[in-house]
Amino acid sequence: MKQQHYSDLGETLYSETLSNGLRVYLLPRAGFHKTYAVMTTDYGSIDQSFVPLNGTAPVTQPAGIAHFLEHKMFEKADHDAFDTFAHFGGSSNAFTSFTHTSYLFSATHHLQENLETLLDFVQDPYFTEQTVNKEKGIIGQEIQMYQDDPNSRAYFGTIANLYPNQPLADDIAGSLESIDKIKPDDLYLAHQTFYHPSNMSLFVVGRLEPAETLAWIKANQSAKQFAKPAPIKRILPPASPRVIEHKRLEMPVERPKATIGIRGMDELPTGIDRLKYEDALSLGFTLLLGETAPDFLSLYDKGIIDDSFGYNIELQRGAHHVIMAGEAEDPEAFENAIISILQHATDKLAAASDRFEAVQREAIGSTLASFNSLEAIANQFDDRLYGEASLFDEVGVVKALTMTDIIQTMQQFISSAGISLQEIVPGH
Repeated sequence: MKQQHYSDLGETLYSETLSNGLRVYLLPRAGFHKTYAVMTTDYGSIDQSFVPLNGTAPVTQPAGIAHFLEHKMFEKADHDAFDTFAHFGGSSNAFTSFTHTSYLFSATHHLQENLETLLDFVQDPYFTEQTVNKEKGIIGQEIQMYQDDPNSRAYFGTIANLYPNQPLADDIAGSLESIDKIKPDDLYLAHQTFYHPSNMSLFVVGRLEPAETLAWIKANQSAKQFAKPAPIKRILPPASPRVIEHKRLEMPVERPKATIGIRGMDELPTGIDRLKYEDALSLGFTLLLGETAPDFLSLYDKGIIDDSFGYNIELQRGAHHVIMAGEAEDPEAFENAIISILQHATDKLAAASDRFEAVQREAIGSTLASFNSLEAIANQFDDRLYGEASLFDEVGVVKALTMTDIIQTMQQFISSAGISLQEIVPGH
């Protein structure tokens, strides 16, 4: 078992790749009474087209199938995994993103039993036509709920504008039409291809003893048979060279909502340089539009933005973008003001050099504070996005950043060809 000590954090991460390919990460935390575990497959809503395991011909499955599969995994022929977790005092959940599906639990006792429950239900699918059809109604209600939510429509609508004709343009849950096409055989095929241990990781953090915990996991996995690992052939359509520049949507909202999306048209670096890129973006946008930035305060005082304003930086497999959103009495003024700041980002960042160290210290402090949460550690950990680097390297990466790094990264990222505007205005 490999041990990696992070002196900045005072943490030691234990890891091992099992013979079936499952990547296991264990982080003991002294003083915690709870243990939190996340089992993740590198499979999300964008993975609609692929060559099945041991197959030769590509298939394309309905939008929303990764999310549908996540819902159905808990239900078995004679029990429900939620009930098994509850029997052992565990609380469980799951979530699907564009690129990942994760299953998790937290518990204060019976770690071995809860771990075995997690491994068993995720690796043992059970679907019938009757249960799949029943789930269509449940997920259909969820889709309708999101369709009625202006914040959800603003976010996913902006993503769709940034990546037209891409799987990213589809809602993670799919549509009523797409999920109606899902059959049990589709779910079994997706599970067989993407839920192989070699495409999955298990992260356990909290009260645990590494050698004992790893022994439980190994015993569970050695009792099962899996197909020989093979590279997954994912098929994505070529990215559109342009974004959809503007959309306007009427919904029953009291105040207009404005959203600005920026798609990275540049090629992301690899390994730890990708983590450096993401952290440089984060500091750059904090300097430009954080709550202490002069432009933020000026726009706030003028009433162009309010407390609803915020932005989100997202890097994932196959895409990177920033989405800025907020309620605005005058969406056009909101958009013009933000775009003007972006167009003059280089000069504004150069003028903000006196605030750089304070912003840098704040970012380091925020990262260190996140390690007080078991959930934050496990849910933010991604063992493939940054090569050999991970969130445990983030403090050192942020400390090493310079103002020159920030300016160069922002210049590389911000492109007028990658900007999309979306407004949601009152109407029916």
